[in-house]
Amino acid sequence: MLFSISWRNIWRNKVRSLVIIFSVALGIFAGVTSTAFMKGLAEQRIQKVIKSELSYIQVHKEGFRENSDLMSYIPDAAALTQDIRKTKHVTGASRRVVVQAMIASAETATGVLIAGINPDQEKQVTNIQDKITDGAYFEGIKKHPVVIGKKLAEKLNVKVRSKLVVTLQDTANNVISGLFRVSGIYTTNNNMYDESHIFIRISDLTELATLPDGVAHEIAINIDDSENLPVVETQVKNLAGGLEVMDWKLLSPEMNYLTEAMQQYTYIFIIIILLALLFGIINTMLMVVMERTKEIGMLMAIGMNKLRIFSMILLESIMLSLTGGVVGIILGALFSKWRSIVPIDLSMWAQGYEQMGYDSYVYLSLDPIMLVNVTILVIITGVIAALYPAYKALRNDPADALRIE
Repeated sequence: MLFSISWRNIWRNKVRSLVIIFSVALGIFAGVTSTAFMKGLAEQRIQKVIKSELSYIQVHKEGFRENSDLMSYIPDAAALTQDIRKTKHVTGASRRVVVQAMIASAETATGVLIAGINPDQEKQVTNIQDKITDGAYFEGIKKHPVVIGKKLAEKLNVKVRSKLVVTLQDTANNVISGLFRVSGIYTTNNNMYDESHIFIRISDLTELATLPDGVAHEIAINIDDSENLPVVETQVKNLAGGLEVMDWKLLSPEMNYLTEAMQQYTYIFIIIILLALLFGIINTMLMVVMERTKEIGMLMAIGMNKLRIFSMILLESIMLSLTGGVVGIILGALFSKWRSIVPIDLSMWAQGYEQMGYDSYVYLSLDPIMLVNVTILVIITGVIAALYPAYKALRNDPADALRIE
């Protein structure tokens, strides 16, 4: 019965109730869509790092990532790569020789990180071949092809089939140079990565650096599903012996932090919105209580106890906030679902986003657990908003209240 009375009381003043419901709905809608935007932005950045830059798991010789020593290679990398490729849930494994070097065009020179790769194996691990915007992925150039980033091509002022000189230090500490031709230019929309990473065939790099055949500085591993990452990591560690096996979270801790930070910022943002709405609901409920002072006094006079009056006001507040909250959640969920298919276009600020490694087209990502938590927070907000108005109502003396005209 209290539910029915509380619901009817809400609609006594339709305009006032609709205003507060609209305010709550608008606030929750903004909160849901904003958190879906931030989650989508973070997920796209992480997937870009995994698919274009790191892969899910990497294997190195202990200490290589700290010193990048040319001699810190895995001697039997070719055989180990074959064994890893046969592991369950592994969809690809590629060995790489990684060397710090200088690259020069006819106009200028700069430092880069060279990845010597097997192009066919690398296709199973990263998607650089899909990012080619000019030329081809190790095709069209018969001898010593190189694939470079668009930002690096602009910096060196080169194009497809341009000559580049790669200079590095070999295993005997001799400075040697090799002539390469640009076969393809890629872009990952991460300007820092595109400007500093180039790819050549592993056979060309091992020959230039006088490294033994079959070695690698790292083995990149791709898997079928991120949920299988712990299982695959354990299997690879068993195969790799004393080698260093790291997943993307350890290889790029800032990306792992980004995920955790986004979750925290999401709830902070929602709580700030609800705090702002809280005062509006309190104000509305105080007005309701003041307008119904005589009515509440009459109810107390005929025997309705304070607990039931408190419950009635509490239910009104919860229903008011929950109605707006549910409307906001539904609208926010529908909008986020739509924008998970049709991305938000931020190409106007593309250059700034690309400098930080983010896409200029953002697909929203909705977390169902977050929607449940937001609903709970809305109910809590309604309860808190009802406490002071209910306290004011219970302090009324029935005799005094009945004398109010």
